Amino acid sequence: MAGESEQRPQTLELEDGSEAHSPAGSASGEGNQAAGAASKPGSARRAKVWLLVIVCCALAGLVWVFFNSKYSRRLAEQAERVRTAIVGAPVRPTPDPYVQALARVEENRGEAMGRAASVEIPAELKLYRESRRFLALQAAAAEEAELKSPHDFAELAEIVREGQQLVELPKLGREYVLYGVGQAAGGELTHYDARSGRSVLLLADEEELKAYRDELAADRARLEDELREVVERLKGIDKSDKTAREQLSAEESAKRKELDGVKNRIKSIDSFYDPPETRRMLFDEYAFLTEFARNFGGRAYDLRQQASAREFQARLLSYLRPAALSVVEELGARYREKFERPLPITSLVRTEEYQRRLREGGNPNAADVSVPPHTTGLAFDVFYRFMTQAEQEFLMNEIARLEEEGRVEALRELRDHYHVFVFPEGRRPAEKLVREKMRSAGRTK
Repeated sequence: MAGESEQRPQTLELEDGSEAHSPAGSASGEGNQAAGAASKPGSARRAKVWLLVIVCCALAGLVWVFFNSKYSRRLAEQAERVRTAIVGAPVRPTPDPYVQALARVEENRGEAMGRAASVEIPAELKLYRESRRFLALQAAAAEEAELKSPHDFAELAEIVREGQQLVELPKLGREYVLYGVGQAAGGELTHYDARSGRSVLLLADEEELKAYRDELAADRARLEDELREVVERLKGIDKSDKTAREQLSAEESAKRKELDGVKNRIKSIDSFYDPPETRRMLFDEYAFLTEFARNFGGRAYDLRQQASAREFQARLLSYLRPAALSVVEELGARYREKFERPLPITSLVRTEEYQRRLREGGNPNAADVSVPPHTTGLAFDVFYRFMTQAEQEFLMNEIARLEEEGRVEALRELRDHYHVFVFPEGRRPAEKLVREKMRSAGRTK
């Protein structure tokens, strides 16, 4: 086999790239060295050629990508110009001015704000030594002006419908922004009895009344069964197992509270709807509210939907009497001119029922008095939580000036508010009437 291998012709590569075959048997060592020497320059040349080809291809690719993207961009721009010429410029979302105003109110000033700021409070915004005088002044002013305080949303809607006593404030005014006004409105339609301090659900007709009574009866039966079960389980727990007994005791307490709530609603329904005359009055009140809500200032609200009902109630709470609105705009104009921010207003008119719910919900500023100032439509609250020392002192001095002029009664309250009550005639009420109100006033605001 070795001999056969030595007899095969050898193929050589010449400098011109052609091939030549050596005769069999002439593959001497000397011939092999010559072939190796001849092949090296050719291989190097081929490598250089291939490298050049690869580089050229890469450059060509880069050039193509560049010009193709540029050309595509030009085509896209030209197509957009044609589209704009045909259908008009693209509609970009317009920033919401109300949202922008809120952001301006809350903007970080880079220094202490609200109660964290060290401020000097004018005497005019502090309580009197005789603390009952603050509320008595406001109650006397309301009585002198013979103002009617709305008990609930139905009465407030009636006042609004008259169109003479109250003026609606848009969420974003020229000098102010409403900040959370009506936020505590729950959307439930109720009638409020001021004498008993009780509310009852408004229902449309006899059919709804029966369905609601059936629902309450079912809830009562269910809760009574669940309560009995918890009590029996509690009896079976060993007294040494304190953890289990505490958990069941807490569950029992929660069930009893829920059951008491259902019983109170049943009692309220019975007391208000059993007398035929009050039942008819409540049905009519429901009908009035729903009809009024169908076209409230050009907008329709569906009071059977909670979100819509809450929006409806919050809007009703965005009203003031003209005298108070003038002061809002005056203070707002001065504050905006000085600090280029809208004046944040958090409370306007309230119903007596809404006032009570705020108080029961933990708001210490909701006065428990015969004539809560906000129910008159003459009071509003300014929110100073995001104001710096300079902003607060400027605004308090402006309010103090109005109080010195006898136009307002004001107080720097807890929870970051300035309460401002505007005297409807631009003057304080008679001192004799103020003294009478002080003798019968409840606790201070």
